[in-house]
Amino acid sequence: MDSFQALVARQNDDRIDCTVETLQEADLPPGEVTVRVAYSSVNYKDALAVTPHGGVVRNYPVVPGIDLTGEVVASESPDFAVGDAVLAHGYEIGTGRHGGYAEYARLPADWVVALGSLSPYDGATIGTAGFTAAMSVQALIDWGIKPDDGPIVVTGATGGVGSVAVDLLAAAGYEVVASTGKAEAADRLKALGAADVIGRLPEDPDAKPRPLGKTRWAGAVDCVGGKTLADVLSTVKYGGAVAASGLTGGASLNTTVMPFILRGVSLLGMDSVQMPIEPRRRLWAKLGGELRPQHLSDISNDVDIKDVVGVLDEIRAGRYSGRAVVRVTGGF
Repeated sequence: MDSFQALVARQNDDRIDCTVETLQEADLPPGEVTVRVAYSSVNYKDALAVTPHGGVVRNYPVVPGIDLTGEVVASESPDFAVGDAVLAHGYEIGTGRHGGYAEYARLPADWVVALGSLSPYDGATIGTAGFTAAMSVQALIDWGIKPDDGPIVVTGATGGVGSVAVDLLAAAGYEVVASTGKAEAADRLKALGAADVIGRLPEDPDAKPRPLGKTRWAGAVDCVGGKTLADVLSTVKYGGAVAASGLTGGASLNTTVMPFILRGVSLLGMDSVQMPIEPRRRLWAKLGGELRPQHLSDISNDVDIKDVVGVLDEIRAGRYSGRAVVRVTGGF
């Protein structure tokens, strides 16, 4: 590996330019494990990384791509050997150091996860979004919400987190109600296991928010934030919980303490970025086993890395559905 191809984001005044460049091994950051990248994926955070004032990149230039899967080609760690199939996501990957949109990546060993029974393609299809969905579903299960407690609503259900959450919840026996602004996606969401598909929440976005509404949900996976999260919190049943991970609908939360102190509702924050490596590896093992998504092929779309900028634009505009799996090896 004297040189390799990478998609590099550079800041030029008030714009971010992304171009394919040839990098040298010396351009890789320090770390104990060097990976030949097979696949990455596209997440909302990747779109922010190439957005002026997106707020996620420390310093440019940077190779985006917060997910990567591939094969170990060099290792100074006893935990990984040359030829091991691995994945990595979160931490500073693709934001504070070069990420998955390159033919090679170098990482600290304690950021790396063995793929186990998952293929590199499946690992990238799940990626950060699917992992966050699994965190959310597991959090609701651990909270004690059972399938016979009532329906679970998933907001932003056509996105990467939402679509996998629908899949996982349905497979676990829950009645899933998928909330989306994309009416044309109803059949696909029902194929993933949704019992019903509704529009965006709140149903009347111009209505004055109510501290408490009529109870509808035993729990929720919220991928939107903003008004949607406020509405969901006000309609969760007594003792329910909301696993929240998104802010595409806004970072502010205009609500009251009423759901929390009168109905015992809990708001569970989901962060996959800084999760310590041992629980991260345990959850990935579940994703390769009993928590494995059932419909990965139905939610994945393949894209060559040379075409990924267009997908990033679609995600930033809220027009993309499912998971974009980025072919890195042979994709330039």
